[in-house]
Amino acid sequence: MEYDNEKVLKLIYPEGVPGSLQENTELMEYLTKLGSYKADQLRKEENRLVEENKTVVEQTQDLAITNYKTFILTAECSREIFREFRETEQKLDGLIEKLPKFSTVCEDFIKKSGAINASRQVNSVTMKRHSDLIDILELPQLMDTCIRAGKYEEALELASYVQRMGVKHNHIPVIKSIVTAIEDSWHTMLSQLLAQLRTDLQLPKCLQVIGYLRRMQAFSTAELKLKFLQARDSWFTGILAGIPQNDAQQHLTKTIELTRIHLFNIITQYRAIFTEDDTLYNGSDSRDSSKIFHGWLHEKIEEFLRTLEDDLSRGVNSVDTVLGQCMYFGLSFSRVGADFRGLMAPIFVRTIGQHFQNSVNGVTRQFEQDIESYTLINKISTGLNRGKNSTGDNLSPPDSLLDFHPLATYCNGLLGSFNELRLCAPLGVADTVARAIQASLERVSKTIFAFYRQEQQAFSQAERDNFIRLCSCFAYDLIPYIQRCIHCIFPPHTIAQHLGVNVQALQKASLTFLAPTDILKPLQHLLPDRVDAIIMQAGVEAVN
Repeated sequence: MEYDNEKVLKLIYPEGVPGSLQENTELMEYLTKLGSYKADQLRKEENRLVEENKTVVEQTQDLAITNYKTFILTAECSREIFREFRETEQKLDGLIEKLPKFSTVCEDFIKKSGAINASRQVNSVTMKRHSDLIDILELPQLMDTCIRAGKYEEALELASYVQRMGVKHNHIPVIKSIVTAIEDSWHTMLSQLLAQLRTDLQLPKCLQVIGYLRRMQAFSTAELKLKFLQARDSWFTGILAGIPQNDAQQHLTKTIELTRIHLFNIITQYRAIFTEDDTLYNGSDSRDSSKIFHGWLHEKIEEFLRTLEDDLSRGVNSVDTVLGQCMYFGLSFSRVGADFRGLMAPIFVRTIGQHFQNSVNGVTRQFEQDIESYTLINKISTGLNRGKNSTGDNLSPPDSLLDFHPLATYCNGLLGSFNELRLCAPLGVADTVARAIQASLERVSKTIFAFYRQEQQAFSQAERDNFIRLCSCFAYDLIPYIQRCIHCIFPPHTIAQHLGVNVQALQKASLTFLAPTDILKPLQHLLPDRVDAIIMQAGVEAVN
């Protein structure tokens, strides 16, 4: 039946059924109904439809005329609805265009809101952990407080804690800044500890400071030794630099005292701190690092020796006192394997010898000045025998010197030099003393001969006799007496025993023995007796 309806539809609509009628059920029902009509009914159907259409049109017209207001209102509503639909369509098009942007904005909002939410959560956690965070943020300030208060133990613990925290949370900027601040404070503490080594520290405090430095691990063992010695040397040098230098005696005495005390303390501190360097003192030093201390100690001893020599050269009133202090100083350092008395001996020998030479030179110059203004007119002899004195004491000056003022003054000057030397007369200066006296007597002999050459033409017989007596007094009395004085200070037997030779060997080598032949060479033709007799007499008296 449906197939018949389709064929009928093709006949009615050869170009195809309009879309508006394809789903119309009434059309199908009408076709079904139409298919049941007979031929007469079909011929009448057209007229019926025409009449029905006409009736519908008339009814429609009547309806329109009767309800025209409704139709007009409906038309206006339709037009308004159409207009609004167009506007809606336009707005929908605009909305569709803006939707991607809106979607993007929404996504950004979602992200920002997520970040805000995360920040809110962080803030919430931060509020909950507020006290803990404050403790962490105050670590640099706490570190500085500990350092200023000298609580280095706590400071080291804080630094160790921050170091571990930095290794664990190195990606957090705040932790990085805290680690950086602690490192700055670490360097400050290091500087303070080194500065403490530049002060007057006792051994317990010194051990504590070095313990802190070792725990800081800022230096290797060799570097720590070097830093320790540099710091202690800086303080020690400052102490020595503060000694007044106006008086050489006081400066040297104070230097010996302070050097002995403080240098010994530094050595004790070093040995207590760096116990691995004890091999330095038992002669089996095989470690290069211990040479740092050995070199420093050698330098300090050399500085002291230079100071000793400088102050001695400036003039010291009591050389024997200084020598005793220095020998005690060197002996005390033998307990730490640094006995340097052998280095001081040549300095004292050289200084004492130089001082004696300067004194003798001054006496000699005074004789040269005195002889220039000396006159032999009206000189009366005392009548005393040559070489004898009123007391019979071999160490008393010959009374015959009283006849000749220049010789008496010269003898007194030499005796003053001998008295100064007698207080501190090391055997090592014996030869220097003898040579200085030998040179002085030769100058005196030449001065006397120069005086003779200058004044001989104007000599009267009395003056000539007085000059011969002056030469005899110089040759027979003064020279043997000076020889006895030398041997009184430096006994030949003592020197011979010290050298392991006999007295004849000393005399043969002219050690502490004068050479009258050389002294009297300018005057030998003016002396009344033979020079050989003078030499024999001087030698016999010296040996006795």
